[in-house]
Amino acid sequence: MESQVRRLVSKSSSPRVIVHEVISPGIQPSNREPLKSNGQASFAYFKEAINDAREGKLDAVVTAPISKFSWNLAGIPYAGHTEYLETLFPEAIMCFFSSRLNLALFSHHIPLQDALLRIKRDPLKDFFLHLYSQTRAMSQEFSFLVAGLNPHAGEGGILGQEEETEIRPAIEDARAQGMPISGPFPPDTICREALDRPDRIVISLYHDQGLIAFKLLAFEEGVNVTLGLPFIRTSPDHGTAFDIAGKNQASPESLLRAIAFAFRFSKRES
Repeated sequence: MESQVRRLVSKSSSPRVIVHEVISPGIQPSNREPLKSNGQASFAYFKEAINDAREGKLDAVVTAPISKFSWNLAGIPYAGHTEYLETLFPEAIMCFFSSRLNLALFSHHIPLQDALLRIKRDPLKDFFLHLYSQTRAMSQEFSFLVAGLNPHAGEGGILGQEEETEIRPAIEDARAQGMPISGPFPPDTICREALDRPDRIVISLYHDQGLIAFKLLAFEEGVNVTLGLPFIRTSPDHGTAFDIAGKNQASPESLLRAIAFAFRFSKRES
């Protein structure tokens, strides 16, 4: 991955770094804690990069982790990068890729009780088909495994009805339109079906259902990818880690892989 990152410089006959100044309140030393001014600054930088990408000035945007609490202190009404992107591109999809497991989230940064209310046949079907459309633009062909909601994927209705009334019908609808999709699988074992299978993507119905397994397996190397945009957007799969800030303990691996992924799938690669 590091060699791919170095190619970002070597591709140009006259390598250079372009610095784009953004007007912001500036960054203050945080003493490893969220600050309003830093939330204002990080959102300003992010918004400017997205504007440039929308105008065709950038082929890809790689974002570093943000402090969501700093955004909240600054009055930024978004839970994170993806939530802001969804205001511009409502069909944006949060995905995670690694060498061991690939994952897509049907819902992400919302309360669990709200996530459960979204599990309905038509929204699920639309999500499945949009995900399929977006991944077909990548160099890898995928099949898709859908997690159930209840223990043992409902055990035939004994432990819950959503698998039979909403999830399975949505899978069948998507399969009828040519999508290679199967499930619902028991949530506690579905990742085993996709482990070390780069041609498979697990579809998780809510944030922690899939990301507990993903981050256990690929915390150091995972890449967060937003699909459904007219440009590439990636980031590391982890947060700001205030607890180890300034201690020379943080690993850059996930960020390096996010940069390499963005370069690989950007228009400039072709």
